[in-house]
Amino acid sequence: MTLHYYFARKFLWTYLGITGIFMVILGLIDMVDELQDFPELQLWEVAEIVLLNLPHANYEILPLVMILASVALFMRLARSSEMVVVRASGLSGFRGMLAPLTMATLIGLVSITVINPVVAASSKQYHNLIANYRNGDTSIMALSSEGLWLRQGSALGQTVIHATSASADVSTLQGTTFIAFSPEGDPLRRIAARRATLGIGEWVLEDVKLWDLSDGTNPEASAQRMDRMTVPSALTREGIVDSFGKPEYIAIWDLPAFIAQLEQAGFSARRYAVWFQMELARPIFLMALVLVAGAFTMRHTRTTNTGVSVLIAIMLGFSLHYIRNFAQVLGENGQIPVILAAWAPPAASLMLAFGILLHMEDG
Repeated sequence: MTLHYYFARKFLWTYLGITGIFMVILGLIDMVDELQDFPELQLWEVAEIVLLNLPHANYEILPLVMILASVALFMRLARSSEMVVVRASGLSGFRGMLAPLTMATLIGLVSITVINPVVAASSKQYHNLIANYRNGDTSIMALSSEGLWLRQGSALGQTVIHATSASADVSTLQGTTFIAFSPEGDPLRRIAARRATLGIGEWVLEDVKLWDLSDGTNPEASAQRMDRMTVPSALTREGIVDSFGKPEYIAIWDLPAFIAQLEQAGFSARRYAVWFQMELARPIFLMALVLVAGAFTMRHTRTTNTGVSVLIAIMLGFSLHYIRNFAQVLGENGQIPVILAAWAPPAASLMLAFGILLHMEDG
């Protein structure tokens, strides 16, 4: 048991050390980028943006940090002949890996239960802060039991859009109401339309009734009916979809309710479902990366080509990570089922790593 505690402690410190190095590097790179994007901001304001984006940036490279930490640990154990002592005491190499595997699993569980909500909150605040600093069109969308609410804005004022339902790609809204406000917040006009279709730079409204709210008189007396009219808009379908919030902007604890709300409103929640299942499968994938690193690097340095082994371990880990991302894209596009996209790559990676390890250890 003492041996397992020793290996677990060494693995944890190695992982934290590499994480700290990447945090500094990513923070400096992001600082330079943000200074170029916002030269008019104060240094402390740019630092706030960088600090808000830092958790998400490090969360994305967690598999990379895990494979590097595993390689560094097993190389250190091999060079110090500690793995030789473990084998000489009658323990197999796999039993020597139990502690790093357990620690990788715990890191995965902590990442999805504790770090994930922190990343979601900081990423959402980062997105709002960036949108606040950019002087341009903004859009915010929200879902409720009454339907879809959307806001589009520019220097000319704000327009609040409500729709009872929408198409899956959010390009067509049903039962819509447009309320335009001046930059001072005064209502200008209200438009009710049976259908609104998003075109290039405009909303195309059908079966329209228009009320003028700017002159202070009875709006109903001067209301107009039209078969068709257009409302200028800088929104795009992709921009509206992004207004839902990227999956990583939503804490894993809130994702099931959010997915149910999306589906109830008639929208596709597939990418959120894929992200949710992939987060649940993250600990298994991290275990696979540790096994891959150990299979190639925990042999004694005199019996193997160290450089080639390290390169193979890292490249194989990267390949598994890219395959996992490719499966995510296929799942989001509906090419393969959600469960298959999320769980097949980690499970296959784990079995592949076990096979390589057994071959390396027992021949």
